[in-house]
Formats: sequence, structure tokens, C-alpha cells
Amino acid sequence: MTEDEARIWIRDRFGVSRETLLTRYAELLRAEAANQNLIASSTLATLWARHFVDSAQLLSLVADAPRGTWLDVGSGAGLPGLVAAILLDRPVVLVEPRARRVEFLRNVINGLKLPRVTVEASRVETYRPKNRAAIVSARAVAELDRLLTSAAHCADSSTLWVLPKGRNAQSEVEAAQAKWQGVFHVEPSITQPDSGIVVARGVRPR
Repeated sequence: MTEDEARIWIRDRFGVSRETLLTRYAELLRAEAANQNLIASSTLATLWARHFVDSAQLLSLVADAPRGTWLDVGSGAGLPGLVAAILLDRPVVLVEPRARRVEFLRNVINGLKLPRVTVEASRVETYRPKNRAAIVSARAVAELDRLLTSAAHCADSSTLWVLPKGRNAQSEVEAAQAKWQGVFHVEPSITQPDSGIVVARGVRPR
């Protein structure tokens, strides 16, 4: 998928106004890249295909999620959490422990006027939400078993987990099922054919 194709993909599904917000987010990301390593420099030229569509594809997987907050663990540059916040009318909480990234995320939220988005400057292990999340996402944070252990206190049996993984997605699921039960499956990524997205519900310890 080229950058032009990625922009068209976003525009066709979410409209021009949200594409415009993503364009402004892209500008802020590229500007901040001179100050800190938010994403791999080799992917700055392919933001739309490599990062925005890669994040936006999760939205089709959460269409039946319950009402409530989208919790993004280890948000970093805001992927996929900020993309979800721009494209969805749902409250989003970004959990990020690194101070400079927290500052960047808050600057983006203020700059794009995203009132439903908040940033928690903490590790997910120490974050205590008022209500359990409806959706939990995490991109390149930790292997599946460790991630579930870290964030399970933020979720309940109705929470939908959407977790972009690499080519080891299925093996991570199989390893995690030694300690965790629930309904797990792996969706293929539309941006990286050899990668998968772990989708899970009813997750609880064995």
C-alpha cells in the first residue's frame, strides 16, 4: 500500500475531516522526530501506510465492543491509541510511562482539540482505572502472556483485546493459553501480510 493509497483508504472509511486531523498529527510526529525517537526513522516516509492504516484497521475488529473506554497500553507516539481517538467517538486513555512521550501526547491532544482523550503518565501495572476498559490495545509493548498479566486488572470479562503482533502472533497465543483462558483468534494484518492481530475476549487466568 502506497502513501496515497493509504490516505484514500482512510478518507473513504472515515471522511475528509478525520483525514485532515491525521494529517496534522503526521506533521506533529515528524516535527517531534527531531527531538526524540518516537518511531523508527526509516518509517517516517511511510507514516500513513505503516502506522496510520496499521492502527486504523483495528477499528473494524472492535465494532461489537461494549460501550466504554479504549485503553491503549504503552502508547509511545500514540499508536494505535491516538489514531483510534481521531477516528472514533469514544473516550480513549493513553497509558505511557516515559515523560517526554507523555508531553508529546498531551501536546497533540491539545493541538488537535481531542477532548475525549486523556494521558496517564504511568506504567499500566500501577494504573488504576475508575472503570474497566471496554477495549484494550497495545502495539509492540510485550509478549502476550506478560501483557495480559500487566493489564488484566484494567479489564473484565466483556473487554475486547486488540493487539497487533508480528509473525509470532499465533505462537504467542498458544504460549499464553497455558496461563490464560478466553476466546482468542488471530486476524491477518492488511498492512503486513506476515503479521497478525490477536483478538481476545473473556480473558481470565486459568
